[in-house]
Formats: sequence, structure tokens, C-alpha cells
Amino acid sequence: MPESTIFGWDSKIVASSILIIVYLILFSEKINRAVIALIGAAIMIFTGVLTQTHALEGIDFNTLILLIGMMIIVGIAEKSGVFKFLAIWAVQKTKVNPRGLLIVLAGITALFSAVLDNVTTVLLIVPVTFQITRKLDITPYPFLLLEIFASNIGGTATLIGDPPNILIGSSINLSFMDFVKELTPIVLLTMAILIFVFDIAYRKQLKTTKRQRVEVMKIKATDSVTDWHLLVKSMTILGLVITGFIFAEHLKLANGTIALFGAAVLMFLYTFGKSHTERDHLIANAFALVDWTTIFFFAGLFALVSGLEISGVLQILGHHFSRMTDGSIEKATMLIVWVSAFVSSAIDNIPFVATMIPLVKTMEADMGGREAMMPIWWALSLGSCFGGNGSLIAASANVIVAGMAQKEGHPLHFMKFLLWSIPVMLGSVGLAALYLHIRHFM
Repeated sequence: MPESTIFGWDSKIVASSILIIVYLILFSEKINRAVIALIGAAIMIFTGVLTQTHALEGIDFNTLILLIGMMIIVGIAEKSGVFKFLAIWAVQKTKVNPRGLLIVLAGITALFSAVLDNVTTVLLIVPVTFQITRKLDITPYPFLLLEIFASNIGGTATLIGDPPNILIGSSINLSFMDFVKELTPIVLLTMAILIFVFDIAYRKQLKTTKRQRVEVMKIKATDSVTDWHLLVKSMTILGLVITGFIFAEHLKLANGTIALFGAAVLMFLYTFGKSHTERDHLIANAFALVDWTTIFFFAGLFALVSGLEISGVLQILGHHFSRMTDGSIEKATMLIVWVSAFVSSAIDNIPFVATMIPLVKTMEADMGGREAMMPIWWALSLGSCFGGNGSLIAASANVIVAGMAQKEGHPLHFMKFLLWSIPVMLGSVGLAALYLHIRHFM
């Protein structure tokens, strides 16, 4: 608890007020999110809620270096053209059957989202989708919709697939395999049902001619590869990093260390043998692949939430939540999964999850400890990730696909999107709630 705040005000009121104002500005999108998060964190320090030492201690550097490392690895790998190659190759394996195409593109999107990230995945897959649907003369609309949903659902399956999982995993030391074992079954089931529903809904519209299929089969997947040597290097490092994640617990290494080491090795291989000038240029470009806005947004957000924690606000909220659920893990799990989904449908799930993590931690003493609370942590992950499908603005990937579709002359209208997104969100979260109930409470 801070010794004093500005004008002697109650630290709980000051911390809560700063966070609420920052969140309101974030939702209005009037100021860059990294800028307002850092300003809010600085005000926490200036007002005496936090010291600079406390603010720095509140930053989860494992999360930040994990994000930085993966952004560099994926960004360099993308330069080889490997992901576009894999997408076109897989599509051609279906003999360009439009219904098979729908399944394959959805599956690839979910898989890539699990091992890369949602935004990178849709940036890679959507251009391929437009290229192929143009040649087949079919509507891209069902493909785009399913790719949005698949990116958010697929990213739920692993530690690195979606930022909420990175936050949760880093905060309570969950391994890559913890997420795979717990969440992959429900992700696979949800994806299978979703693809089945889309196939029934759009099968009559997914028809094309033999000539148009031949046009797509003529596309040379290998032409997508711009650097075969880089492809081999980057895929080797990515494979080793993911293997490292799987065995991190046994190796006694943090996921952030593994990711950053992998990024450093890949940059070394990427620039080996180059001249001094060219090497420095390539390294500068590699660091430019990092989304520094997101990194500093996270840093500011961690400090803001630390202010709530140190001032005692989260402890009070945690006790209230425990009483509201009568200390029942099952009630708390069901409440968290649904609240997380609805909130994440309306706002960015990253600040929500960042705030919820220390709040849930404060409940552990009242509700049986960390092990007993694990269903609640999985509920937070599933609700916040699946909730990203609730509206067109609920996840970054959704907004990016909408922007790309607008440029291509196939706009995704907000209200029209809701006709699919709300049922998909409700259905997937309902499945998640049922899954959690069967797995943990039966």
C-alpha cells in the first residue's frame, strides 16, 4: 500500500479513477493506445499510487520478450514466402473444390493462428483467398467470415496463439503443453461444428466450372517462395522454438527466453556472410518487424494494473466476487467464461484480461488455492478468446480483414457481420462452458 498520494487522497480512488479514464480513452480510440497507457502509468507514479520501482516490478517482461521474439521469428519467416506457399499448396490438394477450399482455408487459418498470431495469419491468408475466389468467380464472403472466426478460435489452442493466453500463461507459469492439453479438444470440436454449419449454409453458392478450377491449378505454389535458404532456416528455428516451448517445463526455461534466443539465432543465420552495411540494414529491418506499439501498450497496461493491485482495489473486488459466487469454483467458472465473452465482444480483450489476472489471483486464498482455481483460469482464456468473434471490432484480426475486404470491393458491414458473429460467439462459448463443466465438475 502506498504511503501517501497527491493531496492525501485515497490511493484506491486515485488508482481506480486513472484506470477508468485510460480505459474510456482507449475505447474511444482518440489517442494511440500505447501513448495513453504510458501516460496513465506515469500519472500513477506522479500521484503517488506507484513508485517507479513498483511500476517496473509490475511489468511482466517474460510476456514482452515472448512477444518480441515471436514477432521477429514470424516476420523473418514470412519474408521467405513459406506461409503463402503452404496455403496455395494445400488449396490445390483439394483439386480446387470450393467446399473443400472452405474447409482447408479455415483449417489453415486456425492452425497458423495457433502457432503464429491472429493478425499475421489473416494478413497471409486473406490475399490468397481473394486471389483464388476471383479465379473461381465465387463470393469470398463465407471464406472471410470463417477465416475471422477460425483465427480467433484457433489462436485459443496454444500459449502463443492469442495475447490473452500469453498474459495468463506468463502470469501463472503455465506451459505450452498445458494450453494444448486443456484447450485443443474444445478448439477442434468448435472448429469442426463451425465448418459443418458454414458448409450447409453456403454449399449452393460454392460452385464453379472446370475451366475456372484449371486456372487455379495453374498457379505455381513454388513461385510464392522468394528465398528457399531463408525458408529452411526460419522453419528450422520456428520448429525448434515450438519444441522448446513444449519441453520448457523440463528445461527449467521461461518461454520468453526460448523465443528471444530463437529470434537472435535466426537473425544471426539471416545475416551470416553479409557485408557489415547489409548486415546492419537487415538487423534494423528485423527489429522493425516488432509491433512496438503493442509492446509499449502492454508495458503501460501492466503498470496501470499494478497500481490497482498495490492500492488494494483488486483485493476488495476479489473478495466481493468470491462472496457473490458463494465461494463456488463452478459458479465462478461459469460466470467468468460468459462475462469474459460478452466484455471481449464489445472491447479489446487485452486490457480486460490484464485487469482480470491479478483480480483472479486475489481470489485464490478464498477459493482453495491455485490448483482448485484452474477451471477459472481456463474460463478466462476461453471466454476472452472466443469473445473476439462477437463483433467486427472485438479483435484486431477482425478489423484487419474488414479493411482488406473493403479495399477489394467486398465490404464486411458491421450489422451484417453480427448476423453470423453473435450466434457463433454464443454457440462457441456455450460449448466452452459445457466442456469446462464436463471436464472439471462431473
